[in-house]
Amino acid sequence: MLRFVLKRLAQALLIILASLTVVFLVVRVAPGDPAALILGASASPSDLADLRRELGLDEPLLSQYATFLHGVLQGDFGRSWRLGGDALANVLDRLPATLQLSACALVVTVVVGFPLGVVSARRAGSWLDRLISVPTLLGQALPSFWVGVMLILIFSRTLDVLPATADGTVASLVLPSVTLALPFLGWLARLVRNGVLEELGKDYVRTARSKGVDSQVVFYRHVVRNMMIPVVTLLGLLVGNFIANAVIIEVVFAWPGVGSLMIDSITNRDYSVVQAAIMTITVAYVLLNLLVDFLYVKLDPRLNPEHMS
Repeated sequence: MLRFVLKRLAQALLIILASLTVVFLVVRVAPGDPAALILGASASPSDLADLRRELGLDEPLLSQYATFLHGVLQGDFGRSWRLGGDALANVLDRLPATLQLSACALVVTVVVGFPLGVVSARRAGSWLDRLISVPTLLGQALPSFWVGVMLILIFSRTLDVLPATADGTVASLVLPSVTLALPFLGWLARLVRNGVLEELGKDYVRTARSKGVDSQVVFYRHVVRNMMIPVVTLLGLLVGNFIANAVIIEVVFAWPGVGSLMIDSITNRDYSVVQAAIMTITVAYVLLNLLVDFLYVKLDPRLNPEHMS
């Protein structure tokens, strides 16, 4: 088990390092001069040169990278020229809003997706099964930003029953959380459906039924329990996906989370905040994947960690 844990931790560190490297390179090769954007068009060449020196932009790229990694190891991503204060502190200040949205989306996914999958499996091949499959497939296929805009037009602009942007009320969570949950809801429903059908075809189910065990007992006590392992694993992965995919949803609904902060910072070339935001999202995603790996091994004792790749 120790070898398995160390291997997964090493892989996680490599993923985080690779993400940091890509972000560092992308924000620096993007067109435009951050110093000119900060000081404005009226800045003199000497002022621009002084600010570039202060930001370290006059140093070779490799030196900038070394300085960047040294700061990251100390939890220092620099200061935000646009917001003021520590960049990471600004990101962490927005993180609760992103986590709140992700948690609501997870609740919507489970509350709607799991029952739909169960009903679809128990009525496999029927008109109800086909009826459920259509919206779940559409939810996975349609772009989230388009779905968000359509929900705003219908429920906020036309019907005027739900707010289109964050206003501090519970109602303002409904549209963004549904939009964020929709593609994963269909994913979960199909996974549950396939898992239930697979379990229903196994020998232990036929044996239990031949012995006269009540079909409801067989289904809920055995079938559902045995197909929960992949479902629990998926739910763990979904939390990370919600955090990562919240970027677009937060922009559509003006949600004050890490995603909208990151987009604003990219637009304004606020390097420090961009790097801190992506680092936060990456670490959250990697840690959740690690948790899922460990949880999967714990739930399924048949797996031998020493032989897992």
